Amino acid sequence: MTRSARRTRRTTRSLQVAGVSAAALLALSACSSSDDASSDSSSTPKSSASSSPKLTGTVTVFAAASLKESFTSLGKEFEQAHPGTKVTFNFGGSDTLAASITGGAPADVFAAASPKTMAIVTDKKDAATTPATFVRNQLEIATLPGNPDKVSSLKDLTKSDLKVVLCDKTVPCGAAAQKALDASHLKLIPVSYEQDVKSALTKVELKEADAAVVYKTDVKAAGDKVEGVEFPESADAINDYPIALLKDAPNAEAAKAFIALVQSPEGQKVLTAAGFLKPTA
Repeated sequence: MTRSARRTRRTTRSLQVAGVSAAALLALSACSSSDDASSDSSSTPKSSASSSPKLTGTVTVFAAASLKESFTSLGKEFEQAHPGTKVTFNFGGSDTLAASITGGAPADVFAAASPKTMAIVTDKKDAATTPATFVRNQLEIATLPGNPDKVSSLKDLTKSDLKVVLCDKTVPCGAAAQKALDASHLKLIPVSYEQDVKSALTKVELKEADAAVVYKTDVKAAGDKVEGVEFPESADAINDYPIALLKDAPNAEAAKAFIALVQSPEGQKVLTAAGFLKPTA
């Protein structure tokens, strides 16, 4: 074999060895990358699953009677967003609800129609979170459809021939009505004091009373069953509505999520559509 042929053979063998080494390195690199990707894909779902646990079970909400329509709507939204949950409500006068909570009634959330009635619960240390105002509400006079008695002011309600209904003074709507009457130096003796705002409104709907002082939201919810009459004194008796998680909430995680819905832009949209005022900044 000539010297030139031997050189050519050595060069060919070197190139073959280099090619095998390069292929081996590429295979090792690909294997390493595959292991890394496999490791990442196996750890990601675990982290995602642990950060958003599924909500289940019943959320029990004690809420002021004036929240009935809007909270019922939000409860349905919550159940649709969290399959496996159920929201049950106990609507009534805020003072009665507060007394039930401090008396040991099992509940997750309390939404009151005034800070004063919420204080009944917080003073007993039965709230797990600091109450937060989520809406406000203003009074309005509800009259019979068409306003046959021509009621146009708070003073008109003092006429002796009118049958007027008020909420009890211990109930937020009654306390607010009394505040407006006191500010106007008016004395009104109603035919009855009712334990919650819905009961007062029902008296007018059934034509058992000529008028009642209720919330704007209740007049709106009643539709054509009553007619609303605004009065300027109501601006001085607007109620803040606070909401709080309760101390021994049976379903605390789901309760927190319901409160978050109430305070969310979506929840606020439902509440303002019902006639509630946004909380002050």
